[in-house]
Amino acid sequence: MNFLARIRLVAIAVMLFAIAVIAPAVAQKLGPDGAPDPTASVTSERSLLKQMPRAEGRIDIPDTKAGVLIQPAGRSWDYFHEVLLHWSGAIVLLGTIVLLGVAYLIIGKIRIAAGRSGRKVLRFKAFERFSHWLTAASFVVLGLTGLNVTFGKRLLLPVIGPDAFSSVSQWAKYIHNFTSAAFVVGLVLITVIFFKDNLLEKVDIDWVKQGGGFIKSKHAPAGRFNLGEKLVYWLSLAAGVAVSVSGVLLLFPFYGTDIADMQLAQIVHAVVAILFIALILAHIYIGTLGIEGAFEAMGTGEVDLNWAKEHHDLWIARQLASKEGQREPSTTAAE
Repeated sequence: MNFLARIRLVAIAVMLFAIAVIAPAVAQKLGPDGAPDPTASVTSERSLLKQMPRAEGRIDIPDTKAGVLIQPAGRSWDYFHEVLLHWSGAIVLLGTIVLLGVAYLIIGKIRIAAGRSGRKVLRFKAFERFSHWLTAASFVVLGLTGLNVTFGKRLLLPVIGPDAFSSVSQWAKYIHNFTSAAFVVGLVLITVIFFKDNLLEKVDIDWVKQGGGFIKSKHAPAGRFNLGEKLVYWLSLAAGVAVSVSGVLLLFPFYGTDIADMQLAQIVHAVVAILFIALILAHIYIGTLGIEGAFEAMGTGEVDLNWAKEHHDLWIARQLASKEGQREPSTTAAE
């Protein structure tokens, strides 16, 4: 009897131990009302996403990207596009406009110190101006239609309503896509035409030392283009290539790219475009309100002789010397 009693006692102890271990697990599978919880043993979404970059299913159609069910990077991209891009873009663009306004109030328009001579010299040929204005005009169209993608829902939609905004956005998309071809052509032309004249020279260092022409008491020497213009050229070229390449990827989605590549292309396109617009705003300011006579160079192709001497003295000296050299043989032949 003592032996059997001991066996029963051990059995009861084992049962109590098993209940103590299993009961909490069973309790976790019950809902607050005591009913079984079918989702209690399911792995959480957070745990799954930590183990893999995206949740995918199996599909039979050729479009493999359709098998992506959940992609955490998509949420990050959505936050960037709907929040970060709006705020950072507004700060960059509005900040640029404010800085240019402050510069105008402090410095004002830089006048031709010696006044206009009345003598004009050719600065840009017709085809050079055509290439510039082709690129500039297409850029303005691309900038306005592109800004609608970023700020249209917040600024334009509340004003004109959803129906009109839908039509405007659709046409803006078509215009943006087709105008991009003209921009690429213009970009190639100005790259080829002005490449040689925008290479860095020793005189560019002297131009910086003399204040870049913004200090009235100092003369900043320069060739056909000064260092500031060269920086605008190279930055515009780099930005133009970046928006063109990323734009092509967006025009032809998923040709050799996946979802992550498309998201990256959209981020690059948007960020570079915002910075590009800010750069061109500064370029427009200097060419119009900033410096007297600067717009005439691309407007008519001719600039005043005194303007050329004050802003591009080395270039005009070579131009005048070349003309004098052409005149001497004819004069000698006439004698």
